[in-house]
Amino acid sequence: MTVEPSLVADLIARATALGITIATAESCTGGMVAAALTDVAGSSAVLDCGFVTYSNDAKMKMLGVSATTLDACGAVSEEVAKEMAQGALLRAGTVLAVSTTGIAGPGGSQFKPEGRVCFGLAQKDQPPRFETVEFGALGRDRVRAASRDHALNLLQQAVSKIERELGT
Repeated sequence: MTVEPSLVADLIARATALGITIATAESCTGGMVAAALTDVAGSSAVLDCGFVTYSNDAKMKMLGVSATTLDACGAVSEEVAKEMAQGALLRAGTVLAVSTTGIAGPGGSQFKPEGRVCFGLAQKDQPPRFETVEFGALGRDRVRAASRDHALNLLQQAVSKIERELGT
């Protein structure tokens, strides 16, 4: 599965026009969202940085995710996705930050099955959003690609919302 380059180019162009900067905080996608953005010429006007925080320790050190949240909810949770996005937004000082944390597979458990991915979206001066998508046991590569595409779609939606609010 490949992300459509024209959609990412559109996201970059629209964000650039609005002066929107973006940070990513990725676990299961391992930098795929940031890579998709940097595949487009001109992305340096938009992408500030990407945090790849695969371990819980990295989530705490780099993004400020609470040990209490990790212990209570586990790394694959909406609560952690929210804290990852908020931490990236705060540390990068960007307008938007998106996060991914999930179980790409193989494996999983009764309570956290393969294909479950939690997403966070933080926006400056706005309450964070978060959601869980059950992609199912598609296989590791397909879950990761679907997660990348979903995160990019969340950024598209956020940019569209900002455009509507500004009347552009």
